Formats: sequence, structure tokens, C-alpha cells
Amino acid sequence: MSDSTTATALTALPGSAMDRKEKRKIILGVGVGNALEWYDWTAYSIFAAYFAGQFFHAKDPVTALLGTLAIFGAGFFMRPLGGLFFGWFADKYGRRQAMSVSMLITAGGSLLIGISPNYQMIGAAAAVFLLLGRMLQGLGHGGEVVSSFTYVTEMAPRKSRGLWSSSVFVFVTLGVIAATLLGAILSSTLGTDAVREWAWRVPFILGGLLGVYALYLRRKLDETPMFRAKVEAAAAARAAGLAIPRTRGLGREIWRHRRACLRIVGLAAGGTVMFYVWSIMAPAFAMGPLKMDPTQVLWISTGANVFFMACLVFWGWLSDRVGRKFNWYFFAVGAIVLIIPLTLVLNGGPEVWRLAFYMGIGMVLISAPTAIMPATFPEQFPTHVRAVGMGLPYSIAGALAGGTAPYLQTWLYSQGNPRIFDIYLMVLCAFVLVAAIASPETRGKDLNDGSLVDAA
Repeated sequence: MSDSTTATALTALPGSAMDRKEKRKIILGVGVGNALEWYDWTAYSIFAAYFAGQFFHAKDPVTALLGTLAIFGAGFFMRPLGGLFFGWFADKYGRRQAMSVSMLITAGGSLLIGISPNYQMIGAAAAVFLLLGRMLQGLGHGGEVVSSFTYVTEMAPRKSRGLWSSSVFVFVTLGVIAATLLGAILSSTLGTDAVREWAWRVPFILGGLLGVYALYLRRKLDETPMFRAKVEAAAAARAAGLAIPRTRGLGREIWRHRRACLRIVGLAAGGTVMFYVWSIMAPAFAMGPLKMDPTQVLWISTGANVFFMACLVFWGWLSDRVGRKFNWYFFAVGAIVLIIPLTLVLNGGPEVWRLAFYMGIGMVLISAPTAIMPATFPEQFPTHVRAVGMGLPYSIAGALAGGTAPYLQTWLYSQGNPRIFDIYLMVLCAFVLVAAIASPETRGKDLNDGSLVDAA
């Protein structure tokens, strides 16, 4: 293969040649899909306290909620499968294609939950529909993470990948806000009883239908220059009769990059759990065991997430100037020190200001690593294994740590042992600190490795 062919394949690299219109198209196309994915995902957490009694026959509301949260965890355990399959799919057939397919699967899962029959209609089988819908959400969600993280990282200018990375979770948070705000509006206008009886279905049906719009936006996106370079270079090599290097097999490739995978598990486990604890689980926990007013809780959660978006942009911008590792250090040390004091404030009474304080401080801390995850994790791997390399360990960490966290928190609180959960969170954050120390600094890394492997 000639040097001129390689140069041609690497044209249109992300950077100064990209005009503002193109940048907006990329960020909007990825972002709207992310927002809808996380809207669907979050709606389950937000409305779990409302529809728990619809799918489980239990006199004790806590028992019904635990059953609903167990299915919440099942969605998490589908994410590694989604990360593995769509990571392979994105590395083989392209990041854009993987984003589109994974989004449709998540939207289908959300729609299924919205139209599922309840316990009064078909008895215990109702939980099967809920489980299937949640598993589809988990499968698609795992694929969305690996494909969108990789897409944004490869399309972003090298000097501002951290800032572009933060846009992913800005839109994620918009999805969280949309689900939370819809909950607040439904609760305020229709009343808690109506939401519990039937209106909880509205956000799931709406999320499924809006997936069509997100698909339209993503179909207009270009493939990333790194992936196109790999495919075009492989095509040129075939035309010239040259042999194309093959991978050693997916398992061997992951093993080859096992240290990077282990670092991602360490970083993602604590980061994922604390994101859910401070951003998503806190409102559901406040409405359930803490018995705070649902409408006030949802409005406070909305305000906290708006603040979270501003923090994300700041931390993404800062990482492009001082490096990625500082963000991880700030989060890990700050969380270890403040987890117990913040929990004591939250559990001190039914006053909603406690939730506002808890979430506000938490947002400052968790936004530091969250802003740069979409850049830091793909930066650890070469092009031909980038999506699956970062997606599989990230999904496994989310399943093992994030998927069990809501159930564990609710159960320990019901048993009168909330402090054990705090200690668990501190241990996870200690692992984050260790993984951050062991990680290389990836700010400004050149992602154009010119890999031909597995391009055929």
C-alpha cells in the first residue's frame, strides 16, 4: 500500500477543517440519541416507586420495590452482552451503524414496558414482560455506550476531546432531566394516584416513539475518519493483492489489552455507582424509604441535574488543559471523605433541602470523572479494538457494581444498616484512586494508528 493511499484514507481528520455546522451535526446526532437512551433508562428508576405494585403482588411496598429493583439490576447484567456484541459490531462495521441499531433496541424495550399488562391482568407473568423490556434496554444501552463513546472520541479535535467528551453526558443528563421533569409534571397535574395507576406508562411509550427521530439524525452522520481510514486502507491493500493482517481473535485481543481493561473496570465501577447514587437513585430513594414529597423531590432532582450539566462542561474543558488524571483524583479523594457526611445529612429527616444539599455536592464530585469517561476509555485502545476494548470492561463494571447498587442500598436501609452501603461506596472509590494512579495520561494522544487489522 502506498503512502498516498494512506494519506487519502486519513483525510477529513477531526480538527480545524471541521466547520461549525458539521460539529453541531455530530454533537446533536450523537447527543439526541444519548438523551433518548438515558431517558428510557432513567424512566425506569424514576417511576419504579410508582409502578412497583403493578407488577408484583406484595402487601409490603418495600418488598414490591425490591422486586422492581431486582429487574432494574437485570438490565445492568445485559449491558456486558451489549458491550461485547456492539463493541465487536462497531469495530467491524462502523461506529455509526452500531449507534443506530443499539438505540432502536433500547427504544423497543421502553415501548414494551409501556404497554406491558399488569399483575391484575395476567398475574405473575406480568413481571416477565417487565423483565424482557428491561433486558432489551440493557442490551441496547450497553451498545450505545461503546459506540457513542468511540464515535465522539474519534471525531473530536485532539486538543478538545475532553470538552467534546463532556457533551455526551450533557445530553445524557438532558435525558435524565426529561424523565424526571415528566415525572414532576405528571405528579403535579394528575396526582400521585393517577401516576401510580396508569400515567407511569406515558414516559415509556413516548421514549419508544421518539427513537424514530433519533434514528433519522444518526442516519445523517458520517463514519469516523479513523474507521474509514482502516476500511479504505484495507480495500487498497486487497486491490494491490497484499495480505491483510488479522486479529488474534477477539478474546486474545482483549487479553492483549488486559491491563487497560482492568484499569477501566477499576475506574468505571466507582464512577458508575456514584453517578447512580447521586444523580438517579437519590430521588427514588428519597420518595421511597425516606418518604419525602414526590413532587418536590422530582423538582429538586431536575435543578440538580441542570447544575450537573454546567459542571460537566467545566471538567471537560479543564481536562484538556491539565490532563485527565486530575479529574479522577479529585473525585476519588473527595468522595471518600464526603460520602458518610453527605449520607448523614440526607438521612437526617424528611426535609427536602437535605436532598438538594446531598445532590448538589454529589454533582460537583461525580461530574469530574463523568465528563471525561467518553474520552479516557477509548483513548486506551487502538482503532481495531477500541470499541469492544473499552465497552466490555465498562459494561461489566456497570453490571457488577451499578446494577446491584439500588437493590443493595434499599435492602440495607430496610435492615437498619445504611452505613454498610457507605463503606461499600468508599471501597469502590479507593479502587478508582488506585486505577487512576496506574493509568497513563491520555490527553492529546494521537488516535490515528493506521490499523488494518480485521478491516476485511
